[in-house]
Amino acid sequence: MAMDSTTSGTPTIQYHNITDQPVTAIVAVPVSTYQRNQRHCFGNSIPGEFPLSANPSIVLHVLTTCNLDPQDLAKLEATCSFFRQPASFAPDYELSMSELAALDMCQKRAIFKPMTPEERQDLKQRCGGSWKLVLRFLLAGEACCRREKPQAIAGPGHSIAVTSNGVVYSFGSNSSGQLGHGTTEEEWRPRLIRSLQGIRIIQAAAGPGRTMLISDAGEVYAFGKDSFGEVEYGGQGTKNVATPQLVESLKNIFVVQAAIGNFFTAVLSREGRVYTFSWGNDGRLGHQAEPNDVEPHPLLGALENIPVVQIAAGYCYLLALACQPSGMSVYSVGCGLGGKLGHGSRTDEKYPRLIEKFQLLNLQPMVVAAGAWHAAVVGRDGRVCTWGWGRYGCLGHGNEECESVPKVVDALSKVKAVHVATGDYTTFVVSDDGDVYSFGCGESASLGHNAAAADDGQVNRHPNVLSPELVTSLKEVKERVVQISLTNSVYWNAHTFALTESGKLYAFGAGDKGQLGVELVNNQTERGNPEQVDVDLR
Repeated sequence: MAMDSTTSGTPTIQYHNITDQPVTAIVAVPVSTYQRNQRHCFGNSIPGEFPLSANPSIVLHVLTTCNLDPQDLAKLEATCSFFRQPASFAPDYELSMSELAALDMCQKRAIFKPMTPEERQDLKQRCGGSWKLVLRFLLAGEACCRREKPQAIAGPGHSIAVTSNGVVYSFGSNSSGQLGHGTTEEEWRPRLIRSLQGIRIIQAAAGPGRTMLISDAGEVYAFGKDSFGEVEYGGQGTKNVATPQLVESLKNIFVVQAAIGNFFTAVLSREGRVYTFSWGNDGRLGHQAEPNDVEPHPLLGALENIPVVQIAAGYCYLLALACQPSGMSVYSVGCGLGGKLGHGSRTDEKYPRLIEKFQLLNLQPMVVAAGAWHAAVVGRDGRVCTWGWGRYGCLGHGNEECESVPKVVDALSKVKAVHVATGDYTTFVVSDDGDVYSFGCGESASLGHNAAAADDGQVNRHPNVLSPELVTSLKEVKERVVQISLTNSVYWNAHTFALTESGKLYAFGAGDKGQLGVELVNNQTERGNPEQVDVDLR
């Protein structure tokens, strides 16, 4: 709570009672001379000194409670030998003060707490042999995936909302049981998935007719079409599952994220390893597998020994945000049509390949997004890059041309972005002050730009947007937006969610199956302006 002189009990200083004096009179006042004592990290107990070496536990407490980032801890080591030398504290007496502070902060992270000492050491080696690098890995994953924070998923025809306490609501289309309520009936309002009582969900993913949920224990629950591949058509799904079922083939993998493409499903483990299901014929994802294979396969190649913090699945390709000692990087694998793999060509990649363009742009990727046919990245400095198919202006470069390597969106040069979301030829960007920009296909009113209603109650056809435009309708809610989610499917009309800092959820776009979670009147099938969904995600 902010304090001022009226609430803290501190008497107000009456500045107007201070007599004005000429500047020369103030300067002329004799100034007492004091002995200057130099502060040292390793002092000699001279009065006035505060030797850090005599109070290491206090220093460690300050470093930990201030939540310094790994870069700051590294700078301390570089500038002062006190932070580099062994601190002689448990659990490892050889660790430096900065390393101990990093370890303490790692132990606060939810996915790190349950790890055994052996698992923690394995993660440390995988990240580069430093607890500071482990901390950076954990923080990067939290930042881009909203772990243990409220989130909303705008799936193809159905929607998932997760509260900060891990409670899950679902609504919309339910023809395959993808809402998890034990029925196949549509839901037009958010409905609690009661069978998950006692299970805390931290991540969700939605594909055509299918939903996957991840618990804080790393377990994966799936429902809807019983298939990990080609879910759009359901060719491999022999049955539908209408309530959340534990995925047995993943029980030995602690999963923290899932991504559903059209021909495959991918999951990310706590240690930063990527596993894929299905679409393995001809080694498309670095392994051979039958289309209906339910066993996870580790993603082979360049990422086998590099920790990944986020994965994003497009229609037929996968992006991975990797965390290396040298910095953050992006790898891509799968179908290269349209240049969406970002390598300057349109050829397929059977194994993950580094997108080199970010190094040339001097951009540190922090968030990745994979649309159906195009991709986007937000850099540490707030720049946004897009590439792939440019249809309808979804790349934001003022045209509909394809880009086979990442290209900075110049129209956002004065915006510091912190989040990006992509769908089927649509893109949304969230700035650090909560403003939202969108561009691309205007169909289904999913871009959020105010649309006029026709006489028959239907929303007029919306124009495509070739360059980023501020979503003024979200400014009117007078709350800071922290997450955008939009439909990423070529076969469903799109809808969009905007989640605010206070946990309020706003919806707009297509709502013909109840996927908006709000009431539509006068035979409407979509909403052009954001409307608050009756669900509290705090």
